[in-house]
Amino acid sequence: MELNELTLIHPQPTPGDTKWFRHDRFGMFIHWGLYALPARHEWVKSHERIPDDVYDKYFRHFNPDLYEPAIWAKAAANAGMKYFVITTKHHEGFCLWDSALTDYKSTNTPYGKDILHPMVDAFRGEGLRTGFYHSLLDWHHPEYPLDECHPMRDNAEYAAEDKNRDVNKYVDYLYGQTDELLTQFGKIDILWYDFSVGKSNRYPGKGKDIWRSEELIARIRSRQPDIIIDDRLQIDQDVKTPEQYMPGEWVRVGGQPVVWEGCHTFSGSWGYHRDEESWKTPEQLIIMLIDSVSKGGNLLLNVGPTGRGEFDERALNRLEAIGKWMKRHSRSIYGCTQAPLEFDCPRDCIYTYNPDTQCLYLHILAWRFDNILLTGEAARHVDYVQLLSDASEIRFDRSGSDENPEIRLKLPLKKPTVAEIPVLEIFLK
Repeated sequence: MELNELTLIHPQPTPGDTKWFRHDRFGMFIHWGLYALPARHEWVKSHERIPDDVYDKYFRHFNPDLYEPAIWAKAAANAGMKYFVITTKHHEGFCLWDSALTDYKSTNTPYGKDILHPMVDAFRGEGLRTGFYHSLLDWHHPEYPLDECHPMRDNAEYAAEDKNRDVNKYVDYLYGQTDELLTQFGKIDILWYDFSVGKSNRYPGKGKDIWRSEELIARIRSRQPDIIIDDRLQIDQDVKTPEQYMPGEWVRVGGQPVVWEGCHTFSGSWGYHRDEESWKTPEQLIIMLIDSVSKGGNLLLNVGPTGRGEFDERALNRLEAIGKWMKRHSRSIYGCTQAPLEFDCPRDCIYTYNPDTQCLYLHILAWRFDNILLTGEAARHVDYVQLLSDASEIRFDRSGSDENPEIRLKLPLKKPTVAEIPVLEIFLK
């Protein structure tokens, strides 16, 4: 087969502009709110059934005096990230900007300042695109009815008042805050809603009918037509968002491949968790990025800043390690996607492919002594091979037949020391 006859998967068209998104592949998620102070999971208010009057101590003591968004933005850029998504409001209801619709915001804490505007400016200054996460849930709003996620779900006295709560008033508030986010910060590239709540025996769920999702989506697109919207309004839009698991293949809806992005944590918590120890290694994180791209997807990797406004050392160390790898290997990530379906990948390796440059990238997860064998269509099209980290030639021998060609790539004895995961750049003809 000729190179242009090989089979490439292309995702279904989207209403928003996902061309840049599918090129850039790697973004930073940031979960930051009052929950950084208890430092034991961003769902601490729900998990521990904490009422407002008790949780209020975190509001009264929120003072991130070491917050310097330029440091955050530099860490993201140095790691090779091309966009960021920040929790403008998480489920606790606390807002990072000076919203005119609530007093529950950063400007009313001891910190006393708008957090979001300087963050957006800093990340844009490093060349990253802007994304806003906004919770559909709100455990602080007085009109938000109970569901199985609400901190007061087991409180009989609170439940007795639920009949007096008007969810439509809350949804109007949701719309109003969405308008603020879309009109006060310039061009927004991503709007990441989270999430629709399932019903239970005790409480009804909240989904697209409650959120009036069709109306909300139309309203968003009238203000920012090219924006990327996620799938958690229960109406699929631009991107599917598998969370905390690695898909085994290109994500599909109705059998058709779609634009997708996996969202993941360094450890087991999205918010800052002081005592959580199940942190992934840099090698694991790099493999997650490679594997996502190899299946046509993106990776959104989360940081949970501390209550004083810093990325903790565990996060910074991993970002630095990823950045060291990306400095020499980003060509195997940016602009890349799944390899042609006719290419069989060698064991313990992962392919990515750039259809514009016609370069195939072989990521070697287990360094082998002496050689790697390429067979079939992949072998047929090899023109030149180099180690991506230093552009040093990788010699090879051709064998097999016209029907079943083979190429034996001759590896150096020692694994390159600059690379967590070595990559071969294979120029095709």
